[in-house]
Amino acid sequence: MNPERLPSLTIKGKTMKVPIIQGGMGIGVSLSPLASAVAREGGLGIVSSASLDRLLSKRNGRKYSTYEAVYEEVFLSKANGGFSGINIMVAIVKDYEESVKGAIDAGADVIISGGGLPLTLPSIKDQKDTALVPIVSSARALDLICRKWERHAYRPDAVVLEGPLAGGHLGFKNDQIDLESNRLENLLPPVKEISIKYGGFPVIVAGGIYTHEDIIKFLQKGADGVQMGTRFLVTVESSASDAYKQAIINAGKDDIIVAQTPGSPCGMPFVVITKSPMFQSALEQKRKPHCDKGYVLMRDKDGSLTRCAAQHGNGGSFCICNGLLSSAGYNPDMEEPLYTVGANGYRVNKIMTVKELMEELTGQPAVASNRSKKTVHPNPATPTLPYAGLSRK
Repeated sequence: MNPERLPSLTIKGKTMKVPIIQGGMGIGVSLSPLASAVAREGGLGIVSSASLDRLLSKRNGRKYSTYEAVYEEVFLSKANGGFSGINIMVAIVKDYEESVKGAIDAGADVIISGGGLPLTLPSIKDQKDTALVPIVSSARALDLICRKWERHAYRPDAVVLEGPLAGGHLGFKNDQIDLESNRLENLLPPVKEISIKYGGFPVIVAGGIYTHEDIIKFLQKGADGVQMGTRFLVTVESSASDAYKQAIINAGKDDIIVAQTPGSPCGMPFVVITKSPMFQSALEQKRKPHCDKGYVLMRDKDGSLTRCAAQHGNGGSFCICNGLLSSAGYNPDMEEPLYTVGANGYRVNKIMTVKELMEELTGQPAVASNRSKKTVHPNPATPTLPYAGLSRK
């Protein structure tokens, strides 16, 4: 393989020019401006489904259902060509099925699903041309998904293998994160074996991949592509707030930790920037419990979605819904923001356009940029699409 030229990536018959998937970062980071920009540059752009109903309701000044919001944002992400899809978290239980239906009806090229095991994904709706791609952190998890999906006469169209250096929620227990066996390069071979066992679908690696050289390294180790979040988070087209982008630029290595107590109410390890205002308030137990969004509610003994660890106190967990919504610019005057980023976030020292970043990641010559370390540039205008009455099929 020519180290200066990356190969293409084919998933369910659709071929991306370069094997780079932009990670689906929620809440409100990976929206259509970012996903469509990545798609135009030959990669796979990904929208995050988290809280899309609230984000689009605020953006467009009218009430959206989950289905409508997912449909519209996927549609917009595809409007300028290329390939794009959506990341849908299993942990957002109450919106999961409607998000899947909206994405498929809107013609998403790919649904990537993690934050728990997406065991029921193929059974929700006829997939049409949409590829179904689970996120796993082990060969054992992938084998279980493949066996469950075979009951629906379906196999993964690809898999994202996420290591412990990723941002957001991690698929490891706290005492597993630093194990040598869980380094991404050591997780890859057994996951590749499971892929081959079930037909040889592409394996995409994620977590800690930062440079063109990192991409080449993992492709040479047998990966078919990479997924990257942190590098795309601090781009002009990212919908993260200016304060969020600047917090990453200002962060040092020791400022990025895997939060345990306080941690995510989902119970999964969650990477945070320690200087995030909501994390600091949770540490000091200053914030009064205030759970009014309910995206990560869990089932009670009666099977109803009523439980959240952050409802009654903040000593053990932070309010992830309100914190991430605030970091996306949603009611920032009412709630403190919570910032998450991958382990390599401290290496980011400037804002780039997606085009500049993709040129760097694909090994093209660097072009001088006047975006300095201390300057945060505003997000581009977000396009809107009038809702014309979509129907579920």
